[in-house]
Amino acid sequence: MKTDFTSISGAEDAARSICEIIAARAEWLYVRDGRRLASLRRDELDFRATHAHLIFYCLSDEGAEVWRVQSWAWTGERLQLKAQRRAGKERALLELIPRISASVLAEEVTAHRRSRCAALANLAAAQLPGTSIERASLSAGARFNQPGSFARILLKHKRTRICVTGIVSDATARERLDALLSSTLVWFTRLKENARAPLNMKLWIAVEKPCVEPLRQRIALLRDALRRAITIYELDEAWLSLTEVPQYEMEELFETLPPRISTYKAATSETAARIMALAPAAIDLVRARHGETLRFHGLAFARVRRTLNKERVWFGLDPSSRQLLDESTLEEWEKLLSELAEHRCAEARARQHALYRQAPEAWLESLLRRDITRLDPGLRLSPLHAQFRAAQTKTTGSRPIDLLALRRDGRLVVIELKVSEDREHVLQGADYWRRIETYRRLGAIRRARLFDDAEIKDEAPLVYLAAPALRFHRAFATLAQSMRPEIEIYRFDLNEDWRTRVRVVRRELVS
Repeated sequence: MKTDFTSISGAEDAARSICEIIAARAEWLYVRDGRRLASLRRDELDFRATHAHLIFYCLSDEGAEVWRVQSWAWTGERLQLKAQRRAGKERALLELIPRISASVLAEEVTAHRRSRCAALANLAAAQLPGTSIERASLSAGARFNQPGSFARILLKHKRTRICVTGIVSDATARERLDALLSSTLVWFTRLKENARAPLNMKLWIAVEKPCVEPLRQRIALLRDALRRAITIYELDEAWLSLTEVPQYEMEELFETLPPRISTYKAATSETAARIMALAPAAIDLVRARHGETLRFHGLAFARVRRTLNKERVWFGLDPSSRQLLDESTLEEWEKLLSELAEHRCAEARARQHALYRQAPEAWLESLLRRDITRLDPGLRLSPLHAQFRAAQTKTTGSRPIDLLALRRDGRLVVIELKVSEDREHVLQGADYWRRIETYRRLGAIRRARLFDDAEIKDEAPLVYLAAPALRFHRAFATLAQSMRPEIEIYRFDLNEDWRTRVRVVRRELVS
């Protein structure tokens, strides 16, 4: 750090140098001892040389501040100031960090994704000699003027048009896979429908290694005509080469032995039963390996675990800041229950309250869990598995199935719920179908006695996709018709005021 403030000229030189740095950035983040205090414009920061001292003035969220700077340094990323005030009684490390405006950040992200898109276009065109690039752009962003996460590339090779896509964002690629595939299928379908000339249409999907296996599994669930048009490529980490990957046949999906099903059938603890009795129409329980989670209309608010042969309760809406329930926290516990009862109910007046709006799909699931026959009178009331994970392993990385049920005729039913438009609804349901069908064929569901001694029919599961009638994505029909006919998918349109009482207004076989 620079510390030459022993003379007036030294302090003036330091003030001049720092002001040049400040003037180069429009906005700065002010941090004191690692704690963010304010976001300031450059004209709100002032450095002056007074006698042989360098003085720093600013207006933070705590009010006007005046500091005497003892030393300073510019790292290229942040301005660091060792400073004191109140005659040296208070010392602190002050940091001024330049902030990038949203527009500049969006431009940088867009440029990065476009460069990746161009690299993928060149790699794809090199796969077939004589191929030309007609277009290389990004998909539409989530909001206006935001860059999309996927490449949209059109190649021309003789009488064949090749649509190429891949994930060009830096987000975890595997988490974006369903979004990539669903948006790509819609894009590809529309291009085929709008083609002016009878061109041969192909679709190439390029993904990095972690996404290859799950993509192969999902492609195998598509109709044969669509699968024949698709080629899967693996991208290397440096985006310098493409390697074609063979597709799975449908039957190959069920050859790999999946992880063993984990079941927890312990009786409800006395502590959990007492809490549920406080609001039996609202509080339910989800059991896991290491304890019981209590939910108020689907919103987790407490957890019961046995430690040192004693049942203990931790409560709070944020799992990272839950408190142990004892005499010292009893008042906060009662306050939480009171707020849940007031705001998380169908009759709540403040519809914008966080407790009312939070976890709506879990709320819908909790209502159906109490009476699944509201969705289909042919379903058994019990056993009914909520948030079902076939295996509790770190390697599976699979999302839980909202509800796994059994019909009275012995057919398994996979139920996936949404309360807002979600383009991935169909693909999620189909992927859950694959998982349950694998366990069914291997007899694992029967051996685990998930449905006690009830007979399970030797037929593939059904898929029920449910949402309020106006909350199905506009591409739902296109995606549902892309699935294999062996996957029976039913669409359930629910009433918009489902919090009051769930009713099915329409049911349709869509696959």
